[in-house]
Amino acid sequence: MSTPQIVEGRRAHPEHIGHVIFITASAAMGGFLFGYDSSVINGTVVAIRDRFGVGSELLAQVIAAALIGCAIGAAAAGRIADRIGRIRVMRTAALFFTASAIGSALPFTIWDLAFWRVLGGVAIGMASVIGPAYIAEVAPPAYRGRLGSFQQAAIVIGIAASQLVNFGILAFADGEQRGGLAGLEAWQWMLGAEVVPAVLYGLLTFAIPESPRFLVAMGRTERARKVLREVEGADIDLDLRISEIDEAMRTDRKSTFRDLLGGRFKLLPIVWVGIGLSVFQQLVGINVIFYYSASLWQSVGIDPTSSFLYSFTTSIINIIGTVIAMVFVDRFGRKPLLLVGSAGMALSLGLAAWAFSHKTGTGADISMPDAQGTVALVAAHSFVLFFALSWGVVVWVLLGEMFPNRIRAAALGIAASAQWIANWLITVSFPSLSDWNLSGAYVIYTVFAVLSVPFVLKWVPETRGKSLEEMG
Repeated sequence: MSTPQIVEGRRAHPEHIGHVIFITASAAMGGFLFGYDSSVINGTVVAIRDRFGVGSELLAQVIAAALIGCAIGAAAAGRIADRIGRIRVMRTAALFFTASAIGSALPFTIWDLAFWRVLGGVAIGMASVIGPAYIAEVAPPAYRGRLGSFQQAAIVIGIAASQLVNFGILAFADGEQRGGLAGLEAWQWMLGAEVVPAVLYGLLTFAIPESPRFLVAMGRTERARKVLREVEGADIDLDLRISEIDEAMRTDRKSTFRDLLGGRFKLLPIVWVGIGLSVFQQLVGINVIFYYSASLWQSVGIDPTSSFLYSFTTSIINIIGTVIAMVFVDRFGRKPLLLVGSAGMALSLGLAAWAFSHKTGTGADISMPDAQGTVALVAAHSFVLFFALSWGVVVWVLLGEMFPNRIRAAALGIAASAQWIANWLITVSFPSLSDWNLSGAYVIYTVFAVLSVPFVLKWVPETRGKSLEEMG
């Protein structure tokens, strides 16, 4: 599914901006649920391990099960949306989010919990594709970039919200993930609370219009005119806008995997760069913070309530870093932000590795010297900040810009798949690495952060100030 190339410069009238922001925010609820569902499992890891008596390897597979669904949902969403519409795909995702939340809260075994995690992953994958595409197709051209940033902002807010909800539920349960609350354990309420934003997302889809691009494709021109009038104003040339969309759709050529072939290593060099960006973004270990941070802090002797507080503060820092990236990515360029982020992450991860090397004890009897504990907390928070202001946002900006028009859709699909695979690899490997040597795990992530510097310097193109057509 691709978006039409519409002439930039026309601005919606001020009276329409509020309506457009409401439409964009409603669609971005999928991004909020993307972040929420991805991170909420963080608060339940210890309880799930205890409830079902599973080891680190199986637990990691259950946590990572959502990533299998992510790949499925992302791969299918575009084609489905072109057949049944963007709004119906959003409603399907909302239904899957709701079912996943209820099922995950009331599992009978570890295996049906894994199934509900996969279903939630399908919803995440669908939301990760349909939200940005819909926003791009509905937003007035002059505001498309800023409105498109709503999706990334919604993701990091969703991560923070899940940490806050988990923290609140844990407080009611006297700091125990398996503490009883109204007939259920605390961790079950954590997973089930996602029902609220999931239902809200579904309801909001009844208050926003279908994409005018899809309406034109289906021959519903009059309805498309009405939507365009709502978002861009009554005095625009509707006939011209409809003809632009129709022309873009008729000339739009969907790229295939065959278009990516070439070069010495079977794929075009620029495709390998996209894969490299996606892989490095994950191999620095960012999802360890958001999937395992609560159990991570508990593993070094911090009490459960405090560990949830630290997890929430990292989410707030993630939001701050994302805003910084949005402000400066067009001012300083893509490569400078990536290089600053790589250097900051390498330093932060190295300090964390050093601090965790002073961990003593095993099992529940674990402690760290005060100085090293403080360094570990500061290093983890600075790592999240440097990631968010660089690789967290800039990678997605580059993936949307650097591929030639003729291969953009297929190349994005390959790069996104590489990212889910790398995400899965980090997620399933961390518990075993942590059991083996927590400090050693962070040394590995540090190495990847260091290696990302020469990768960016040598192979990543600077796309600041260039048109999409210049990428060909």
